[in-house]
Amino acid sequence: KGMALPQRTFSPEKISMDWQQRQKAGAGLLNLGNTCYINAILQCLTYTPPLANYLLSYQHSQSCQQQGFCMMCTMESHVRKVLCSSATAILPGAVLKDLKFIGEEFEFGRQENAYEFLRCTLDAMHRACLSCHLDVSSEETTIVHQIFGGFMKSRVTCLSCQAVVDSYKAFLDVSLDIKAASSLTTVLEDCVTPKQLDQTECFRCSKCKKKAAASKKVTVHRAPRVLTLCLERADQRTGTKISKFVEYPEYLDLRPYMSDTAGEPLLYSLYAIVVHSGDTCLEGHFLCYAKASDGLWYKMDDESVDSCDIHTVLGQQAYLLFYAR
Repeated sequence: KGMALPQRTFSPEKISMDWQQRQKAGAGLLNLGNTCYINAILQCLTYTPPLANYLLSYQHSQSCQQQGFCMMCTMESHVRKVLCSSATAILPGAVLKDLKFIGEEFEFGRQENAYEFLRCTLDAMHRACLSCHLDVSSEETTIVHQIFGGFMKSRVTCLSCQAVVDSYKAFLDVSLDIKAASSLTTVLEDCVTPKQLDQTECFRCSKCKKKAAASKKVTVHRAPRVLTLCLERADQRTGTKISKFVEYPEYLDLRPYMSDTAGEPLLYSLYAIVVHSGDTCLEGHFLCYAKASDGLWYKMDDESVDSCDIHTVLGQQAYLLFYAR
């Protein structure tokens, strides 16, 4: 059960996970008033090696058929500007100018959420790759899905007759509840632990033909090349900010959280994080830490780009974590 297999409409691009050229960090980004959430996400995407390699190759713009606004072309020119500019800081003008095309809820000059901006940016880039109407499965083979996309598997087991029902869902990022957690590994372990379904989620078993108690287990079925994790900092019940340190590793093995736990370790390396400072989720400041192609870490806070070490990076109250295989 679940999704149909894609018709592989988009040929698998030659995706290189290693930087094609090595250099120190590029320019910082000017803040035009409450645009720090945009700057933090743009920097994280700029230092995502497979995406940057693809954008720097001009592969998209050479064959682009979009009329008017195209997020891929916008990102292509932005990444090139950041990495090739001799200026210490540049203005992400094209992104700011077309903010409404990225997400109609974004209003220039108003503080917005970095995670929402990331999701809308990836979605706009994904849409820019679609020139015709396709079935959903084929749409999920664009370069954006080839880099950031994976599949979750949800297995529901009937506790009466042990019959199982599997379903699959594509994802570009994973949002995690950190209320009860002290580390990323404890959150992930909790995610893959089978949970009994609530009575309100009445499960009708197709094998024993009756409503029955059931358990549900969610695992990563197909791992993405780039794993993006959001540590939810807003308490869903009260709306207050969860300001606590959640430990996260520089290297993460995703194998224990996969549908198939046997086999080689599936290692990921941290390359960027977004941090939110401020007492509430509705205000404050976003900045990021990213690893440039020279292999060194930098703190990127709007126009300032300063080198730092991995211990500083791992000691933050992270909001978003970016890992690459």
